[in-house]
Amino acid sequence: MPIATSLPRNDAYRTRTQDLVALLETDQERGLSSEQVEQRQAQFGPNTLPVEGDGGALLRFVRQFHDPLIYVLIVSAIVTLAMAQFVDAGVILGVVLLNAVIGYVQESRARSALDALARMVPAEASVVRDGTTLKLAAENLVPGDVLVLQAGDKVAADLRLISADSLQVDESALTGESMPVAKNADVIADETALADRRNMAYSGTVVTRGAGRGIVVRTGADTELGLVNKLVSAADGTQTPLTRKLIGFSRQLALVIVGLAAVTFVIGLLRGSPAGAMFTAAVALAVGAIPEGLPTAVTIVLAIGVVRMSRRNAIVRRLPAVETLGGTTVVCTDKTGTLTANQMTVTAVVVGDKVYEVTGNGYDPVGEVVGLDDAARECLLAGALCNDSSLRQVDGVWEVVGDPTEAALLVSAGKAGVDTKEWPRLDVVPFDSAKQLMITLHRGPVGYVKGSVERVLALAGERDHSVAERWAGQGLRVLVFARFTPPPGTTRIDEDSLPGNVELLGFQVMRDPSRAEAVTAVAACQQAGVEVKMITGDHAATAQAIAQDFGLGDGVVSGKDIETTPEDELAGKSVFARVAPEQKLRLVELLQRKGHVVAMTGDGVNDAPALRQADIGVAMGRGGTEAAKEAADMVLADDNFATIEAAVEEGRGVFDNLRKFLAWTLPTNIAEGLVILVAIVVGAVLPILPVQILWINMTTAVFLGLTLAFEPKEPGIMRRPPRSPKQHLLTGDLVRRIVLVSIVLVAAAFLMFDGLLDAGASVAEARTAAINVFVFVQIAYLISCRSLDRLRLGGWNRWLVSGIGLMVLLQALITYVPVLNTLFHTAPLDVGVWLLILAASVAAFVVVEMDKLIWRRPNGSFGPPVRVDGH
Repeated sequence: MPIATSLPRNDAYRTRTQDLVALLETDQERGLSSEQVEQRQAQFGPNTLPVEGDGGALLRFVRQFHDPLIYVLIVSAIVTLAMAQFVDAGVILGVVLLNAVIGYVQESRARSALDALARMVPAEASVVRDGTTLKLAAENLVPGDVLVLQAGDKVAADLRLISADSLQVDESALTGESMPVAKNADVIADETALADRRNMAYSGTVVTRGAGRGIVVRTGADTELGLVNKLVSAADGTQTPLTRKLIGFSRQLALVIVGLAAVTFVIGLLRGSPAGAMFTAAVALAVGAIPEGLPTAVTIVLAIGVVRMSRRNAIVRRLPAVETLGGTTVVCTDKTGTLTANQMTVTAVVVGDKVYEVTGNGYDPVGEVVGLDDAARECLLAGALCNDSSLRQVDGVWEVVGDPTEAALLVSAGKAGVDTKEWPRLDVVPFDSAKQLMITLHRGPVGYVKGSVERVLALAGERDHSVAERWAGQGLRVLVFARFTPPPGTTRIDEDSLPGNVELLGFQVMRDPSRAEAVTAVAACQQAGVEVKMITGDHAATAQAIAQDFGLGDGVVSGKDIETTPEDELAGKSVFARVAPEQKLRLVELLQRKGHVVAMTGDGVNDAPALRQADIGVAMGRGGTEAAKEAADMVLADDNFATIEAAVEEGRGVFDNLRKFLAWTLPTNIAEGLVILVAIVVGAVLPILPVQILWINMTTAVFLGLTLAFEPKEPGIMRRPPRSPKQHLLTGDLVRRIVLVSIVLVAAAFLMFDGLLDAGASVAEARTAAINVFVFVQIAYLISCRSLDRLRLGGWNRWLVSGIGLMVLLQALITYVPVLNTLFHTAPLDVGVWLLILAASVAAFVVVEMDKLIWRRPNGSFGPPVRVDGH
């Protein structure tokens, strides 16, 4: 039956655990039953925050008209209507409406695509139900659930803590408190401010250290985060630096266009032309120079880039990552799970001078410990007891719940038949990556220590590191285990209270093989001019051995040497070992000061600061903590370095396609404006009318220009250096190409128009020929724009081919269908004129290809090469 929902918001922290358990009808050991969960999910709904509306479909449609260039078109249509030019005004307004519809549809699709991709990385929580600890999507939580918290978890609901072992929570997102807050399970008697409720953990905060349990008291919009969410208005997170530049470009372009139109109008009046005709000319110039399809094209190109990346297991969480990825110059990568398979396997146990071989691979507990004796057995027992991970078999496959290294210790102990039930845990100091140590206390009393060579050997008073270094030098990971005997009656332990009788038990040696695909991917990045740097917390010798598989050079910088190594020397190194979280952050900042665009991978809580600082933070989707995913711009669904290389490749393709569209669309708009301006200046008849220009702009933008968004990546895209971080969208090479093609279009239109008039054709026929020259030269130039620096005739995308076919059909219709002849002031053409049009198109194609040949750089690139650190 439904539970009461009247628990006052501020009473959970003042309620005793047993009273809260009774009120919520739960069990702090076994959690809720399946029947209770089903009832409460129906009562409370999903544990999700309501999505802030965007004003609805109508407002989203109205926003499509909010653009300076569209304002110019609307004003032009109104004045044209006032002059009783109803057909022309109708066509202009029709184009404006069509552009709004296209923008509305694409925005809706882009929003849906981004929402779908965001759902691919759901937040998860460890919850106890029916006495079993499960990993579930956070949205399935209900009041009364018992949650298990570990370092790195993102708290998925508001909890009243019932146990806390060295638990610390980062509540900065909710309270603004910059330092993590120590938590406990004690009742607070007095009314206390939110930031001082030490026995509560709130939705959206992050566990930075320790472990704990809590009972869910509020979910979804009812949480403290939900209250904050209601007060925060929705912000448009899809506007990127690129789109902001384009908005500024549109505003500047609108001012220039209005200015040129006004100049055209004045020049015409000074020449004695009628005001009506001159206004028509000014409108023609305005509508011709406006690139109506630009905003839509940018949206589509970026959205397609996001989808393409998701197909290659790179899930973009923040859209700016799409355009930034292509310019990445350095990738700082973790080792375990990214460059290696993250299938840790214990291969040997070392006790004193004796080595015990462990057979078998991966997490399947099949194998044996050769020569097993009591000394090896206790070393294996220490690994199984000093452990917070577990293994489970799903569809015949063993999966890890927790840390892969700890899972390997469970497997090795299982192969030896070690039973841990006789040693229940009394207390624990959870593993801390900064301290590289874990301590557990068990009934006996007896305690075990697990950690790095440096820390545990120091505790045990051992100075000889040669055994560990010998194994680590082979690319193997070494963990050290020790035992201590606490005073009788001891039930609590911490690092500072360790007795002086810590005794070394031995080592467990593990391997984590390099991913073959990652080796290939690193080589591809290096060939593309993208530096790869490995930053790991592992032993220096282990890091060096793995680095050799990837060709990352000799020499390892240890964390202790980072502070004293000169910056220039540090920036030139590729392998860093025993690196602390703050040192990762420093390395990223150093590389950015040197002018690099830095991608940084990470999976743990300690990686979050560096992930936030990096230009592209990349989190692990499988093994990563919620803290890392939250800080990242992109999540790797397969935790594989090869996916980073694929994402960089896709990012370069996105940027290429954006530049290709700009290189293609801007000459058309400039040329259309120049045709009108030149005609007025020389006193000639307008070769193209406003409605005809709008026809060209809208049809070609949709059926020709947008097809470049689907253009496949060019061969060799990962064999060229990265673009300079300071490179503008319109480089000098691109401006030169735009000017060249604009001149070609203007010349072709005037030659065709004047030539036909001289041959006795009507003005309508001459204008129809000029329209078709514009369109067919655009088709030829579109084919050329498939590559900005070389002739590219292979690898056609079907959208481009279909678009060209449809455009040819539309031109036939506007040329020969009587109704369209009336609407657009066109007339049929004979075969001879079509041959001239085709000849002009071929000539334009040849001119552009010759320009590529003349200006192509020795390395085959188009635009300035990468410049990093002033070089």
